[in-house]
Amino acid sequence: MKKIISLVFASILGGAIALGTYVYILGDAEIVEGLEVSNQPKAVQANFRIPSSTYAAEVTDFTKAAEETVHAVVHVKNVAVSRTNPIIEFFYGPDAGGSGGKTTIGTGSGVIISPDGYIITNNHVIKGAKEIEITLNNQKSYPAKVIGAHPNSDIALVKIDATDLPFVSFANSDNVKVGEWVLAVGNPFNLTSTVTAGIVSAKARNINISGGKMIESFIQTDAAVNPGNSGGALVNVRGELVGINTAITSQTGSFVGYSFAVPSNIAKKVVEDLIEYGDVRTAYLGIQAVPLNGEIAKELDVNRTQGVLVSGLLENGGAKKAGIKENDIIIQMDQIAINKYADLQGFLSSKRPGDVVAVTVLRDNKEKKIDVKLGNQFGKESIGKLDFSKNLLGDLEKISKKAASKYRLNYGVQFKSVKNPLFKRNDIKEGNIILSVAETKVYEVQEVEDLLRANKGGEVIIQILNSEGYVEYFKIDIPD
Repeated sequence: MKKIISLVFASILGGAIALGTYVYILGDAEIVEGLEVSNQPKAVQANFRIPSSTYAAEVTDFTKAAEETVHAVVHVKNVAVSRTNPIIEFFYGPDAGGSGGKTTIGTGSGVIISPDGYIITNNHVIKGAKEIEITLNNQKSYPAKVIGAHPNSDIALVKIDATDLPFVSFANSDNVKVGEWVLAVGNPFNLTSTVTAGIVSAKARNINISGGKMIESFIQTDAAVNPGNSGGALVNVRGELVGINTAITSQTGSFVGYSFAVPSNIAKKVVEDLIEYGDVRTAYLGIQAVPLNGEIAKELDVNRTQGVLVSGLLENGGAKKAGIKENDIIIQMDQIAINKYADLQGFLSSKRPGDVVAVTVLRDNKEKKIDVKLGNQFGKESIGKLDFSKNLLGDLEKISKKAASKYRLNYGVQFKSVKNPLFKRNDIKEGNIILSVAETKVYEVQEVEDLLRANKGGEVIIQILNSEGYVEYFKIDIPD
């Protein structure tokens, strides 16, 4: 028994001595280790968050921008009537059979831009509308009238009879930076007052949704945009309007990571023109252009691969008058870098005929700055009384009594001279008769002019009776 007690006591004593030695040695080791690592970088886990005291919280706090914007973004309902049977309507009229056509309803978004009820949206949101209803965020509804629309930019302006409305101010979209936070505000799938966030992914993006017929210099963002968002607001973190949400690219019809907005500078210019003039005044530089690339740069022996190459000059354009030459490479306009054609298109779309811009070109590998006064589609500051018919067709006059009698016509206008190259190539001559423009019979020269103006940015069919008594049809594009 004494041996067992002695053995236990010895074990306890040995353990105590060992433990004391361990603590003493380990304590010294910890002190040494702490000193050794004090001058080394700290390793942290990948999900480590920067303390709030060293991070600008307002950068990712969208509550203020959302609150200021959501009340100024409206729901737009488009009530249209579509044909039910085009063949029956052609022979018996649109109300044949008492159908009156099929009523369809489309929805989208809009942005209030003034307290007295001006609302900006997309042209495709209100196109073909028989009735337009605007619903505010507080659920009040108003009928709206169309002030004007510009299909080439897909921007439209409508107005409601109301006052003291919340509205969004325009920002300068030229100052938007790639990587900047933005909010998309709208009504996707009829879910009103929806806010999503993302960053600006790219600027001056051309997605070729119109086959070259539209101004395509979009702001690309990864903020979620879906059907119903069209016409809604893209705003910065200060709640300022930087774009109008317009399109997505998707194989499913829903958002898959890319959305596109018309820059606010273009939208602002369009609505100002619609209010002041009733239509949009488009500015032209007066050049034919192709985007610069590595192959062209090598051929021209230039030391850059970004810019717009001047491949031709219009006779009456501002560029030729100012001294720009063929093979000049446009690299900057005012303070805006021109790296591709969409940059040039976007810049000009925010300007008006008569504006003077500083164009920087690369000529013989040297930069040269040239001031250019922009013109309209005919190289002038304003449209003359018969500019469209004279420049696009030729000099016209009312049909003569002799021609009217010969062809048994009581309508039509004659060519005094032919200017359109397409007509000349097809042997259209002086004395040939224009019977209709855009499927509308014409009796006076001014009617031809008005029909051409009404189809700016589109195309029309011209019906011409030639000198041999045959009717020919020609499709011509009308510059915006």
